[in-house]
Amino acid sequence: MVITIPEKVEEALRIPVKGRERELKKLLALKLYEKGILGMGKARELIGVGRSDFFYILKEEGISINFDKEELEEDLKTIEGM
Repeated sequence: MVITIPEKVEEALRIPVKGRERELKKLLALKLYEKGILGMGKARELIGVGRSDFFYILKEEGISINFDKEELEEDLKTIEGM
């Protein structure tokens, strides 16, 4: 999927050009996660961070942690393996 941002809108972004794509992906992933449209694992994948970094970003942005069934099952498997 490719999302095209009009040139005038891109010029108006208050995000440095260096790192802009990564920041926009982060913002998209966080908003989709916050709205329950994207699970934690896929949001982390989109941003390219591990679990602890994702938790830190959520805290930094004031977003609550939302566990879905898939994440709960993953956590239970991890706990059982300990």
